[in-house]
Amino acid sequence: MNTSPNKKSKFWRKQKWIKIIIIFIIFLLLLVISGFVFEWIASKNSSSKYPPPGKMVDIGGYRLHIHKQGTGSPIILLESGSGESSLSWRNIPTTLSKSATVVSYDRAGYAWSDESPLPRTGDNIVKELHTALDQANIKGPYILVGHSLGGMYSRLFAQKYQNEVAGIVLIDARPENDANRTEPIYQKEKPKSNPSPLFSILLKESGAFRLFPNFLLTGRVEKEDRKDFVHIVASSKYFRAVAEEGDLATSTENEIRNQKLGDIPVRVIARGQEQDLTKFGISQQANDLIEQSWQLGQREMLNISINSQFIIAKQSEHMIIHTEPDLVVKVIEELIKNIKLTQNK
Repeated sequence: MNTSPNKKSKFWRKQKWIKIIIIFIIFLLLLVISGFVFEWIASKNSSSKYPPPGKMVDIGGYRLHIHKQGTGSPIILLESGSGESSLSWRNIPTTLSKSATVVSYDRAGYAWSDESPLPRTGDNIVKELHTALDQANIKGPYILVGHSLGGMYSRLFAQKYQNEVAGIVLIDARPENDANRTEPIYQKEKPKSNPSPLFSILLKESGAFRLFPNFLLTGRVEKEDRKDFVHIVASSKYFRAVAEEGDLATSTENEIRNQKLGDIPVRVIARGQEQDLTKFGISQQANDLIEQSWQLGQREMLNISINSQFIIAKQSEHMIIHTEPDLVVKVIEELIKNIKLTQNK
């Protein structure tokens, strides 16, 4: 029995669409493979083109990148915030190094530093830094300068090695009760979640960050820092480290809660402008409550020492180190002068 022309026509149309779909899938696969190959080659070139400015210090089978500039004592030790590398301080270390010794570094997994085999608890992070400083023969006393999450690590460092600490500067540091106070608000609001580390790793390994930085990094990395992020910071180890630090941050809060550091001079620099979380799906009312909690926490940090001062960065939201770097430098330099005056009495 002969097949009707109509059935033949349908059959060939179906075959045509199958071929088109197969060709499209093959094209997509080739495109993805090309992206991965491109990223592999580009990453190799970036590694040679952007070597670490400091030293790679072995701390027991893995290395931390330590960048020391300037001379003199006490030593200014910079601790970056969550997701922020040694590069995030921009020109602050160079400015300070004109009159003091400044040490910036990358936590394990960040930028040039190797990935750590240990969980990203504050305890492990602080011990790794202390070991690296010892191995690099960078002895205290230290002035600890911590921004955001780095403020908690600085406080924990001071708690564990108090005899080596001359002073502390906390720059819009994460308060010890932040999670306790704000978690109920976030649970009720259900804001947009950050991309999973696996998704970020996929974007990185596929070359997407390198090919479309302005599209993918807007709202995530400031425009001025995107080149460094793509060529130096972004890596699988980095995204894993950032995610694990965030997951374990509450354990650090527990370690420093109700902390007392005697008369170690402490300077708390708090933001003067409210953070805008509404772009992440937070209501304005919740945004205000979260800000109130944060500001209360900033003032509570004055209680960690009987020798503390409060400074407001009037023009800044959270990234004070970018919007008011001169203020940060001024506070640190004045603290050093006060410490030296006290020592000379």
